[in-house]
Amino acid sequence: MMIKLKRKICVITVSVIVALALLLGACAIYLSDYYRADEGAIAAFAPEDNISVFVLDNESVVFEPQNATAGFIFYPGGKVEHDAYQPLMEALARKGILCVLVKMPFNLAVFDVNAAEGVREQFPEIKNWYIGGHSLGGSMAASYLTDHASEFKGLILLGSYSTADLSDTDLSVVSIYGSEDKVLNREKYDENRSNLPDDFTEIVIEGGCHAYFGMYGAQDGDGTPTIANHEQISLTAEHILKMIK
Repeated sequence: MMIKLKRKICVITVSVIVALALLLGACAIYLSDYYRADEGAIAAFAPEDNISVFVLDNESVVFEPQNATAGFIFYPGGKVEHDAYQPLMEALARKGILCVLVKMPFNLAVFDVNAAEGVREQFPEIKNWYIGGHSLGGSMAASYLTDHASEFKGLILLGSYSTADLSDTDLSVVSIYGSEDKVLNREKYDENRSNLPDDFTEIVIEGGCHAYFGMYGAQDGDGTPTIANHEQISLTAEHILKMIK
C-alpha cells in the first residue's frame, strides 16, 4: 500500500514538473517572438545636433532637445522592440518636445503599466507633460492615467483605445489610426470611445496602417498601406504637435 502511494506521488510530481516545464517553454517561445526594430530604416533618422539622446537606468531612451517646451512619455506597442519608435520620437524632438521612449519588460507594456512613474521628476524644468503609446502601449498609458490624470495635460493614442474611464478628466486626447489598419479591433475601439472626454480628437491617416507608427516591418494581420512608413510617421508627428501646441 505504501509503495503504491509513493509511486502515485512520484507520478503526480513528475507530471506537474513536466507541465510546468512545457508552460515555461511555451512562455519563453512566445516572449522571444517579437517585432524587431528595422535598424537600417531607422539609421536614416539620425538626430540633429541640438538633440541629446541618452539612456536612463531603466533602459528607456530620452530624446532631449534644447529648450524643450513639453514632455512626452511613450509606451511601445505589444511585442514590438521599443527602438522601432525612435524616428517618431526624433521627429517630435526636432520640434522641441522632450520624448521618453520607455523600454517594457518582454516588450509588453502590460508588465509595467507604471513605467512612467518617476520620469517627470528627472526633468523638473518641463512643466507640461503628455503620455501615450501605440496599440497595447496606448491602452496601458491610458490605464496609468486612472490615478495620475492631474499630472498630465493629455493622452495620445496611436492605433489604440482606452479601457480606463477618463471621460470626466480635463485631459486633451487625440486618437490617431490608419485607414488600412486591420490590427486595431474596431469593435472594441468603438465600445471604448465613451471612456474618453467628449471633445477628444480623432484623426484617420489615409493610407496608413497599424505597423507604420514605428519602423519594424509588416505586422501579421495588418492591412496594406498606400503611403510610405516615413510619411505616416511624419504625419503622426504633425498631428501630435498640433495637439500639444
